[in-house]
Amino acid sequence: MSPDDHDDVHLRRAIELAAAARARGDHPFGSLLVAPDGGVVAEGMNTVDTAGDPTGHAETNVVRAVGHLDPAARAGLTLYTSTEPCAMCAGAIYWAGIGTVVYALGEDELREMTGDDPANPTLAMPCRRIFEAGSRPIVVRGPFALDAARGVHAGFWQHS
Repeated sequence: MSPDDHDDVHLRRAIELAAAARARGDHPFGSLLVAPDGGVVAEGMNTVDTAGDPTGHAETNVVRAVGHLDPAARAGLTLYTSTEPCAMCAGAIYWAGIGTVVYALGEDELREMTGDDPANPTLAMPCRRIFEAGSRPIVVRGPFALDAARGVHAGFWQHS
């Protein structure tokens, strides 16, 4: 699957944020929220290690950044992320009312790369399954095969 030009730009920015998180000592994940007009509303990186917060995933960090917006505004946002949201992040996205999620690397691919690395005990739970269990729809696009999305994880995990 190839992203359209609009998605490609934002996914590449999410991957840049993931690389920045890795460079500063965090897990390599990055996300951003984009308004319907294409403007970036918030950007986030993983802060699990630097903040000592196991819930400091890139997606939860950007969701927290838009909590002040009204529900209708949040419903119009698109969350772009370097890697498919985990179960925790999918729950946060759902409860925040974000309308669309676009991701590059699939959680299944990440799991292949991390193996049993205790730093990333990946759940085999695609975000689509979590969203389907909810009472309102969330549009999901991904995975998108971007070499950089895999590359940002290369050599980081025990098995990558």
